[in-house]
Amino acid sequence: MLISRTVSTLVLAAIVAAPHASADTVFVHNGEIEGTVSEFDPDVRLFRGVPFAVAPVGDLRWRPPQPAVNWEGVRKADDWGKRCVQGPVYGPIHSREKSMSEDCLYLNVWAPAHSARQDLPVYLWFHGGGYVTGSASEPRYDGTYLAKQGIVVVEPNYRLGPFGFLAHPELTQESSRGASGNYGLLDQVAAIYWVRENIAAFGGDADNITIGGESAGALSVSALMASPLSRDLIQKAIGQSGGYFPAPTSDLSLPPRAEAEKSGVEFATSLGVGSLSGLRAVPAEDLLAASMKIDPYFFGPIVDGYVLQETVARVFEEGRQSRIPLLVGWNSAELGMAFVFNPRKPTPETFPRMLREQFGEHSDAALAVYRANSEAQMLESAVALASDVFMAYSTWKWAEHQVGSGAPVYRYRFDRIGPDPSGANRFGAVHAVEIEYAFNALDPNRTDWEPEDRATARTMAGYWANFIKTGNPNGAGLADWPEFGKDRQVMFLDAESKAGPEQHRKRYEFLNNIAGGRGDLGPK
Repeated sequence: MLISRTVSTLVLAAIVAAPHASADTVFVHNGEIEGTVSEFDPDVRLFRGVPFAVAPVGDLRWRPPQPAVNWEGVRKADDWGKRCVQGPVYGPIHSREKSMSEDCLYLNVWAPAHSARQDLPVYLWFHGGGYVTGSASEPRYDGTYLAKQGIVVVEPNYRLGPFGFLAHPELTQESSRGASGNYGLLDQVAAIYWVRENIAAFGGDADNITIGGESAGALSVSALMASPLSRDLIQKAIGQSGGYFPAPTSDLSLPPRAEAEKSGVEFATSLGVGSLSGLRAVPAEDLLAASMKIDPYFFGPIVDGYVLQETVARVFEEGRQSRIPLLVGWNSAELGMAFVFNPRKPTPETFPRMLREQFGEHSDAALAVYRANSEAQMLESAVALASDVFMAYSTWKWAEHQVGSGAPVYRYRFDRIGPDPSGANRFGAVHAVEIEYAFNALDPNRTDWEPEDRATARTMAGYWANFIKTGNPNGAGLADWPEFGKDRQVMFLDAESKAGPEQHRKRYEFLNNIAGGRGDLGPK
């Protein structure tokens, strides 16, 4: 359990004067770094803002990440660095960097202090944010608790929006790989290589890496499991709400490079720029403003022919992904907030019409699994459908594919309805609320957490820690979590977590049938 800020402040003040209190220095490939101690626990070392690549600015904008440059002397790793350039898509992101910049390819490392045991398991976490916002310094991702359990936690930034995912014919032409776009994914691959090269300095085992993420981070995990650049470099994976297996009518497709190049030309035209050199000369703030004006989600991962040679769904369909243990699941009402705050809610009369518009000739089959016999049932079905199309189906399909590969799969549903004065949790646990529970990093500044929230966080983080160590979430003091592929049992995470039979399979099978049973394989 994380100690409170007040207690940790007093403890840190006491140890600062002690001879061993100055954080350890370690040698990474580029030089020596000196970290600090976690503000939450003095037995955890924290190395903040460690560069894992050269700043992708100037002529390096829209190029694959280049290795970080060596430095002389001891580099202080006591500053979070800078978050990648991004707009206020979801409102303010609570990151701990003081500013944003294209110079943002930094990572943070949490490791047990003075550990005599080496070869510790590694958790490499990729933040969410729709590929347009987010940061590795967000407090809800704080790695202190997991490090306290004997895990080395690494959290990198990666380029976002137009800086991370612009494809353009001239970029493709100048590339030795004949590819463009996916620079943000290349940053993630670079972070994996950095871990493999440097993690032993922090006590970590380069051959025991678990990659994890939520939302766009989970989409990234599924992509990294499919990419020929990374699928042989990882040993376990955790996906929280998301995978690149689009449901019908969803927007999780991976467009082909040619289509993305046309979008890139359209974007350049909107800026009045006719050449790649001109684009590279445009100030970062102008690029960001232009992309936000067109559509904050105008850019994202694509089938570029290099990082992703084909869609993630096709790779999994053909069994060519990483056949590694997978812990995967979603929240009970991913898009519940969209209905709580929507003044124009569907009614029992309008809901069937909505289904006809969405599913055409399959609307009767849709109504059979998303029932609307009363207003209450209709609202629950509307939330379920929106949540399924948004993230639940894609995550379900990911689990199904991985079970089919023969790899161990542990599936969960997060049910804990924590405090929320806005009422967004009326229908259940909404998108992203599980993150701070998984890290046992509940915001210490909030006073409305209940004992059940802390119990859920301890349990969930315990399962995550066990899986990161062994590929199996089970351990002492935790309810048994059966392997999903053996008996279709799911772990329902709440104040009293317990396993039970899979629910709502008919909904996912309906969506799967509409998608042709193949998860929208898309272009090769």
